[in-house]
Amino acid sequence: MKKTPSGVLGVFSHLDSTLKAIEKLKEEGYKDLRVHSPVPSHEIEKLLEKKVSPVRVFALFGAILGAVSGALLTTATALSWPLITGGKPIISIPPFLIIVFELTILFGGIAVFLGVLLNARLPKISLYHMYEPGFSEDLFGIFVSCEKEQCNSVEEILRSSDAKEVRSEEG
Repeated sequence: MKKTPSGVLGVFSHLDSTLKAIEKLKEEGYKDLRVHSPVPSHEIEKLLEKKVSPVRVFALFGAILGAVSGALLTTATALSWPLITGGKPIISIPPFLIIVFELTILFGGIAVFLGVLLNARLPKISLYHMYEPGFSEDLFGIFVSCEKEQCNSVEEILRSSDAKEVRSEEG
């Protein structure tokens, strides 16, 4: 059975109080924050200092693999069944570029799809254990993973930031 992390969940009605709570928690040294928001917020992203997604690397490697596969496929096909027409070379780059381009796009797209699935850890069968349905409607939430000894100070910070509700859970 998977052990659930201990921590404190603060539920907020307004973005401003959520931002204030994140700032206070960061000042106190709490780094393991999970923020739930009903709308995208650049302010929250900036405060959390999230790293850049590695999906672009998947796209690059997929595109390179596609281009190499397209070049190898067309070249190997032309060399296996040579068809000399009008004295033109067997390996002619301009018509091969169409296949190279198509496979570059195809492999790049598939790699991005797989990269998103891997980085989002999908499929995820169940919701997060402290998830509140209001986070999808109009509420903001901050879950702070912390030790049992730190729960009281985290609860105090969340309440001082105008949290609508504060709950703690022990793992």
